[in-house]
Amino acid sequence: MTGPEPRPWIKQLDVYVGGKSKTDGAVKCVKLSSNESALGTSPKALDAYHAEAKNLHRYPDASYHDLRAALAAKYDIEAEQILCGIGSDEVLKLACRAYLAPGNEVIFPRHSFMMYPIAAASYGGVPVEVDDVDYTANVDNMLAAVTDRTRIVFLANPNNPTGTVLSSGEVERLWRGLPDHVLLVIDGAYAEFIENEDYQDGIALVKKSKNVLMTRTFSKLYGLAALRLGWGYSCPEVAQILDSIRDPFNVPSATQVAGVAAIQDSEFETRARKYNSTWRAYLRAELIALGLDPVPSAANFILIRFPDTARKSAEAANDFLLSHGYILRWLPGQGLQDCLRLTVGTEEENKAVIQLLRDFMEQDT
Repeated sequence: MTGPEPRPWIKQLDVYVGGKSKTDGAVKCVKLSSNESALGTSPKALDAYHAEAKNLHRYPDASYHDLRAALAAKYDIEAEQILCGIGSDEVLKLACRAYLAPGNEVIFPRHSFMMYPIAAASYGGVPVEVDDVDYTANVDNMLAAVTDRTRIVFLANPNNPTGTVLSSGEVERLWRGLPDHVLLVIDGAYAEFIENEDYQDGIALVKKSKNVLMTRTFSKLYGLAALRLGWGYSCPEVAQILDSIRDPFNVPSATQVAGVAAIQDSEFETRARKYNSTWRAYLRAELIALGLDPVPSAANFILIRFPDTARKSAEAANDFLLSHGYILRWLPGQGLQDCLRLTVGTEEENKAVIQLLRDFMEQDT
């Protein structure tokens, strides 16, 4: 007996590898590899989550009415055009499931979120990686890659893992250059950290288009990573299609109420954004002073470029940090073997990781 045989593209799938949570030998680990919230979770969201525990025997609201209403009120958008999911990853996969057939192409920039090619290939799509410029998505390169087989274009803005941002005008130019049948997915997982006014989060484009899907997450600024809550906003036609193929009861009740409380806690949101801006600037300045080359970032992390020398390489720095219990993200599989991605942590963690990097750069010099 040979057993069932999966579709050929499933057998060739890469597996998403999350940031490490543990190191070998270290008594205490400090995880700065997954862009988690340095301030934890909103106290109001925690209270709402705990209060919902008494209702664990009840199925969740399948239409997540209150969560949709809260999002609609916050962003001045239509509740019926909102789709919620198990992290924004689920929304990305639903888009691929709805609009891809085997052989269809999905375009995304190089040095971008590694779930894009995985999501595309899981439905038989062909991932098409397009060269970026200075770690930033390039509109001309993306438009030049469009063929009659293209069905989806993914754009993370701000981008992960580089932290770079496309201006509002460039995002609009990308959208206007795409054929009407190509879905533009604007992934705004880090949108809440943006301070630049010249920014297009996708809402304005959704309101005037039939081929834009904007996605967001509660995992980053709101600190609800463990609950896996994300959402998308699109025109009525796209929203209806995606809603029709999602699993029923995909967002648990406790997750829904925590999400509502999180986006209504404006004090926590403001504090988290200010904290991130302050400590991201501190880290960038300290890294430059160490002779390292941080990529300008608009998110809650910084991509650090290391010298092209064996003893001062990103891999050597990663090994050194791991030996002291500090976990950053090394991404050689994404062509970033000369970089480490550093999440903005607590004040203590930020100062300690800078000291460790200083020790690393000064050793044997």
